Amino acid sequence: MVDCLWPVDGAQQVDDDLERFYAYPEQLDRPWVRVNFVSSLDGAVTVRGSSRGLSAPVDQRVLGLIRDLSDVVLVGVGTAVAEGYRGVKRTEVRAERRERRGLSPVPPIALVTARASLPPDSPLLTDTVVPPIVLTTEAAPAQRRAELADAGADVVVAGDAEVDLRAALAALDERGLRRIGCEGGPRLFGSLVDQDLVDELCLTLSPLLTSGDARRIAVGAGAEPPRAMRLRSVLHAGSLLLVRYARMRE
Repeated sequence: MVDCLWPVDGAQQVDDDLERFYAYPEQLDRPWVRVNFVSSLDGAVTVRGSSRGLSAPVDQRVLGLIRDLSDVVLVGVGTAVAEGYRGVKRTEVRAERRERRGLSPVPPIALVTARASLPPDSPLLTDTVVPPIVLTTEAAPAQRRAELADAGADVVVAGDAEVDLRAALAALDERGLRRIGCEGGPRLFGSLVDQDLVDELCLTLSPLLTSGDARRIAVGAGAEPPRAMRLRSVLHAGSLLLVRYARMRE
């Protein structure tokens, strides 16, 4: 376990240390799923319908770093729409970091949507450097799939009525996308947990008590047995806590 106080001076050494801190395992031979979430102290995943009320500059910095280190950003369609997702932007820092690590200039967004329910004029298609990957099903209307493909999306059929996440990850693997940064939402995270596909969880605990009826970070059928995790690291910035857990595998 590493216990660090978040430095406040913004020096280059800090960025270098964080990059090593959040680096994916070397020489992956399979997809590695890292899930990143923020929640309140009492378990709420949103405030007034969005995670923005829980986030902070430190958390956003880590989110950006994880994107920089990932081959692809995996997200459910509900979260993408609610949070106003667009394509990942190219920045000088991002491009330099990714080039140094042998990655493409910008990671694509891989969107999980059983019904291909992404409008063709979505910013994920119209405001992006690289086309998104749409992971959908045979049950999705053929016209919707065709419209998304015509709009530039890489449409992948993975499953019949529900997205088969193992097949979806295999399709990403075929495209050389093994470092997978998943940004939710709760239903996608829950399904990944149920199918034992989560390798790592990066969880930011926001120092807020919210009450209310907001969902928890994972919603699914329930993992049986529960998945044992091992604490890898702890960072804190003021009262904000960033913890990282890895899956314990035999």
